[in-house]
Amino acid sequence: MKRVLFVCTGNICRSPTAEGVFRKLVADAGLADRIAADSAGTHGYHVGLPPDARTVAAARRRGYDLSGLRARKVGTEDFLRFDLLLAMDREHREILAHLAPPAAGHKVKLMMGFARAAAHEEVPDPYYGGPEGFELVLDLLEDAAAGLLEALRLEADAG
Repeated sequence: MKRVLFVCTGNICRSPTAEGVFRKLVADAGLADRIAADSAGTHGYHVGLPPDARTVAAARRRGYDLSGLRARKVGTEDFLRFDLLLAMDREHREILAHLAPPAAGHKVKLMMGFARAAAHEEVPDPYYGGPEGFELVLDLLEDAAAGLLEALRLEADAG
């Protein structure tokens, strides 16, 4: 079982979107028994709360259900539980790298490193903007999630 953790700041916009998009891709590929996904935030601002209503609405319009997700803060145990911890931006990557035990630093990567078409290196935070920001996040994460699934399949085939 491969386990992937998506990480943003408060775990109410970008990382739950990544989790929802990736889970659907994995389920549609018939791999839900072999790949698991979760999400967390680098900060505990929203622990226990559902994703931002604008995030949920934008995701729903594209067929992703985020309603059961609740925010949590990333912890050191996550470096043991997950094979990959995917940061939405460089700041998140730096925080994760600082938290990571020495033997787990290689698990921390940028989500957009898996993008196939998008030229963005980071997933921008849509929280303080308008609806177009949430749509851009979905565009970027659909691309990167597809690339991530492809990479995990190739890794499984090689191993």
